Amino acid sequence: MARAKMSRIAFSRKAIPTIACINKAKMDLGVDFDRLIPALQTFLDDCFAPIWGTPAKLVKATKPRHGDWTMVFLDRPDAPDAEGYHDITYRGLPLGKVFIKPTLDNKDKVSVTACHELCETMVDPAANLWAIGDRGLVWAYEVCDAVEEEEFLLDGISMSDFVYPAYFEAFRKPKSTQFDYLNKLTRPFQLLKGGYGEVRHTRRDKDVIFG
Repeated sequence: MARAKMSRIAFSRKAIPTIACINKAKMDLGVDFDRLIPALQTFLDDCFAPIWGTPAKLVKATKPRHGDWTMVFLDRPDAPDAEGYHDITYRGLPLGKVFIKPTLDNKDKVSVTACHELCETMVDPAANLWAIGDRGLVWAYEVCDAVEEEEFLLDGISMSDFVYPAYFEAFRKPKSTQFDYLNKLTRPFQLLKGGYGEVRHTRRDKDVIFG
């Protein structure tokens, strides 16, 4: 991940970010780009932001725009076998990447990959959040990985399932609340078929004292 100086404006929850969506791919996306952006906006407005409190404005663009977040669509990955990922730019602004060839080669949908990366960028724009689970495990705060093969149609375009905040709360009892949008999960930190999670292990907590 780029370790540029973070932009305070970029991560301020007082400001609603604009995300410039740029299609640099020469391959067919399998979805009309001019339909995809409004569908992602509807998804964000109606499905995602009411749960996570993370609104944004998506705009079609041809190049990065000063002060805006960016989501770019590219033919080939710059990381082995990646369908997409989110990062930050050297200017400290959030950046989502969607790779067309590996997505289609895996018989996945570009719209779902884009939705996946949009969700995870909105919740963790600096890509540095972790949640404490059971048995000393610390889970990356990725909101689509656990349910990444689950999808639904919105305006005729496939979108990704995503987890709710309760998913990262280890104290929650099974079936005590809703853990994802499609209501497929039954407990915190559960992985559905085809899903995954990035975890680290720590045997004990350690206080850090100033001075």
